[in-house]
Amino acid sequence: MRTPKTPRVSTPRLVDRVRTFWQRVSEGRELDDLWSQFVADARSSYGFYGHDVDWEEIQKLSRWRRPLHVAKQFFWALLLKLSPARRMLLLLAFVMMVLSSISIHVGNNAVFEIKFEAVAALVFLLLLSLELADKVTMKRDLEIAREIQTWLVPSQAPEVLGADIAFATRPQNSVAGDYYDAFYPNPEEQERLMVVIADVAGKSVPAALLMATLQASLRTIAGEKAALTDLVARLNRYACAHSLNGLRFTTAVLGEYNPVSRRLVYVNAGHNAPILRRANGGIEILDVGGLPLGIRSDVKYETASLELRPGDALIFFTDGVIEAFNESGEEFGNTRWLNAIHNLPDTNAQQTLLFLMKRVDEFVGATRQSDDITCLVFRSR
Repeated sequence: MRTPKTPRVSTPRLVDRVRTFWQRVSEGRELDDLWSQFVADARSSYGFYGHDVDWEEIQKLSRWRRPLHVAKQFFWALLLKLSPARRMLLLLAFVMMVLSSISIHVGNNAVFEIKFEAVAALVFLLLLSLELADKVTMKRDLEIAREIQTWLVPSQAPEVLGADIAFATRPQNSVAGDYYDAFYPNPEEQERLMVVIADVAGKSVPAALLMATLQASLRTIAGEKAALTDLVARLNRYACAHSLNGLRFTTAVLGEYNPVSRRLVYVNAGHNAPILRRANGGIEILDVGGLPLGIRSDVKYETASLELRPGDALIFFTDGVIEAFNESGEEFGNTRWLNAIHNLPDTNAQQTLLFLMKRVDEFVGATRQSDDITCLVFRSR
């Protein structure tokens, strides 16, 4: 009687299966890319939990005691971010791991060992699955919020006589508190173009909700042909009514541009001052205005005006650009940003934007950022 043969998987077939499995798990990424992503995630998590560590108190300890206290505070930071039920599960898993290393000697030769490793591993896996389910649900909701948010900002720049505009934004999370816009309040009358960039204090969903209300208010007031000073004052009063006593303020730069006269009138409400690079290489800073929106309802805002000439480049940006940092924690800073603007090529707005963002990307590398990054380029031709 013949023994049935065990079916064999051919080597090429096995290699194909392994390759397919690897492609599915890694999504086709190279090892260097995966490692960079892991390093960025690890640094981000370290910063996230590190906020709850009392570093000043730890520095007072002797060097040999510091690692233990750091580990202890990181553990508590992790534990307290879980729900009470999940905290108990995590503690139970740790207890089972500790008990699994205990051996009890009975008599002279008998040894009784407790083995809970498999159960502890299953508890850890259960915790991971619960946290992952929450994250996936939240991510789906954030993606919907992100899709809605993209409706509130222009997908392409409007056509402007004698000029062109380009913009880019990179949310720190799925949704952002940065806002940019360029629109004609009355499309039939293209002699008044509104150019806006704003940054709501905070991040993620709360900031995004306030950004949406700012956009709606701005569009409504601008459509009523209000003068720029009146528009900013009304926006400020609305922001004060919804800023939680100034905690949710908004920095912004609002400008009205007349394509015929090439004159821009602007107000800077506590925002990073836009930089005007003249065609001859000169630099001007747009810093006239007042306090951020939402601080005080009785603020009087000043306006200033300037004329844009062919070849000039006006750069609007949020603080996420200046505060972008590399793997060493060093910020990009004003000096590097000004140097990049000084060295702008003589090209259109889109190429100018790509040039500037590339300078930031080269400095940052794969480091995950802690703030939204937004830039708007207005190029006169």
